[in-house]
Amino acid sequence: MTPDNPALPQNPAPPNTPEEALAIVRSRYAQPKLPDGTPAPMHVHEFDIGYLVYATFPPVADTTGQPRPSAPGGSKIVVAKDTGETVTVPNYPTEAAIALYRKQYRARRPNA
Repeated sequence: MTPDNPALPQNPAPPNTPEEALAIVRSRYAQPKLPDGTPAPMHVHEFDIGYLVYATFPPVADTTGQPRPSAPGGSKIVVAKDTGETVTVPNYPTEAAIALYRKQYRARRPNA
């Protein structure tokens, strides 16, 4: 697992709040858009070693009004609390994405 944007200058100061983590993500990544072109709502889930930042999209219905499954793919972004480093993780449910990040984090930082 490496930072997603290694060519960027040094990471910003580590975030102290969910709002600061969101500001870091907004400064480095494109704003996801809804089908009508408006910005998608962004959410931040704080956990012990980071902030999981992701967009949410309303369910889409088919022509009969039945909800369709979400499109596959996408990612979520973790902002490390200790460094401000950003890393993408698959668009898994929140707890699964955090578990994957923790596993990769421990592999990179064995003393953490």
